[in-house]
Amino acid sequence: MILLHNLNLENLMMKKNILFIGGSLNQTTMMHQISQYFNECECYFTSFYASGAIDILVRKGYLNFTVLGGRFRAQTEQYFATHHLKTDYQAKNRTYDLVFTCQDVILPRNIRKSPIVLVQEGMTEPENLVFHMVKLFSLPRWMAGTATTGLSNAYQLFFVASEGYRDHFISKGVNPDKIRVSGIPNFDCASQYLQNDFPYSHFVLAATSDRRETMNYENRRKFIDKVLKIANGRQVIFKLHPNENWERATSEINRYATGALVFTDVNINPLIANCDVLVTLYSSVVYIGMALGKEVYSDFSMEMLQKLTPIQNNGNSAREIAGITRQYLLDDHCVSEYNEPRTREHANKSVMSCTDLNYGS
Repeated sequence: MILLHNLNLENLMMKKNILFIGGSLNQTTMMHQISQYFNECECYFTSFYASGAIDILVRKGYLNFTVLGGRFRAQTEQYFATHHLKTDYQAKNRTYDLVFTCQDVILPRNIRKSPIVLVQEGMTEPENLVFHMVKLFSLPRWMAGTATTGLSNAYQLFFVASEGYRDHFISKGVNPDKIRVSGIPNFDCASQYLQNDFPYSHFVLAATSDRRETMNYENRRKFIDKVLKIANGRQVIFKLHPNENWERATSEINRYATGALVFTDVNINPLIANCDVLVTLYSSVVYIGMALGKEVYSDFSMEMLQKLTPIQNNGNSAREIAGITRQYLLDDHCVSEYNEPRTREHANKSVMSCTDLNYGS
């Protein structure tokens, strides 16, 4: 019976075009992992893009500090080339039966007629005055950054990291019927990073932010002083944010934290696995530290972080997301009337039926 179900499912999915929208390397690798469970479909990838006036600004280079251009786009396109992924920048060359994205703060016009699946990318920015103004006056969501994640209501499914995040997004106004708690790729198996060849251990790790590069305020001297106080004489390592001005940040660290080591273009997860203490501002990497039981300092409260920490499911989030989405696509009503969310009871039944199927290797 399961084999027959598999065959019928594959026949229904055959030849479907699916678009995966990348952005930062975190977003891009999430999309790639999910795509590997749609081997029988035509999967295409694009770096993050926009339409209208925002696209004009991107073309002129004014938004190179965002995931729409600059270093983020270059890294993503290099990733596509390295992994031999089929690309369709800005989805110009075909129509799509389904679109996966990690962000709905900006949604290009040409994907809005396709069913959209939103996958949480990581930590969202705190709700500030701008966030409340955006909600109150229906201003463009991008003005409040990732704090408005999920508020477009333009997607059919929204996969989130934990029950805590489900409650968090509902409190902002997200439709609960569209949310599925699946865990999210890159944050669902922190234990895998314990086996690594990073040469240092038992240090205090400071993960910096790109707030200054994205037109936000940060007192970097204050952050460095906080790290040194927490370290209290222990070895300090700074891992600079990928989008940060590395030359400026390194100069500041050399000036105010003599003896600290600085790493730039390396994977931060082995560093988190080997550290004793992790210090951040607003960064998703804090969840790896939380999952590994590290001593963590963040501008979010520990109580809040404990509630929000992504579930650890041995790296099965991508499979779970693909499985639930496949079942969703099998429902002809949902494909043709995709703006109508299914009930939570219906969604739970789909999870039950999906987890018994083999969706690929």
